[in-house]
Amino acid sequence: MKRAAAEILREYGPFPGVKTVAGVTFDGEKVWFASGDKLNALDPETGATLRSIDVAAHAGTAFDGKHLYQIAEDRIQKIEPQTGEVVATIAAPGNGGDSGLTWAEGSLWVGEYRARKIHQIDPETGKVIRTIESKRVVTGVTWVDGELWHGTWEGDESDLRRIDPGTGEVLEMLEMPAGTGVSGLESDGGGCFFCGGGNSGKVRAVRRPVHPSTAANK
Repeated sequence: MKRAAAEILREYGPFPGVKTVAGVTFDGEKVWFASGDKLNALDPETGATLRSIDVAAHAGTAFDGKHLYQIAEDRIQKIEPQTGEVVATIAAPGNGGDSGLTWAEGSLWVGEYRARKIHQIDPETGKVIRTIESKRVVTGVTWVDGELWHGTWEGDESDLRRIDPGTGEVLEMLEMPAGTGVSGLESDGGGCFFCGGGNSGKVRAVRRPVHPSTAANK
């Protein structure tokens, strides 16, 4: 297993009125982050908060290219970003114990925190398609270039882990500085992860290792 210190490229926030940051996602231009009762759009270039949507936003956030998805306790809400309207709702697999959320290849991928699992689910029905076992609690999840990464946070220790999607084996670990937690995770599709910072009220950009085999396939 490869192990290295995480390189924090930039910190955003804390933001006015935001006590905690949970899920994060990226729509190609804006970073969206969940802050309990709102979804907030952040410009990653300027650090400015552009707008917010009043919606329950307790955990993971995802974007499928058109709609936002947001975990709200025991359900996942599908949201039209322009209007903020909740257009559909499905049950979350962990019944309130869910954390990370991402979109990949037509499916939602949900981290179930305490159960240490990542579920692939049907975005229309919520049916679990398959489950991947993790070695630690899951606080955020993202797919990028065929790699599955998730965040962990236990006590003062937090890291980003690349795991084998078939076996759950940890292949690579980026260790966050002590006291710097990861509460949500999303890739920008390139060399950066966006990480929710929990009760710090911050979003952090962390450098993603790009492997030669991955780069060659792009």
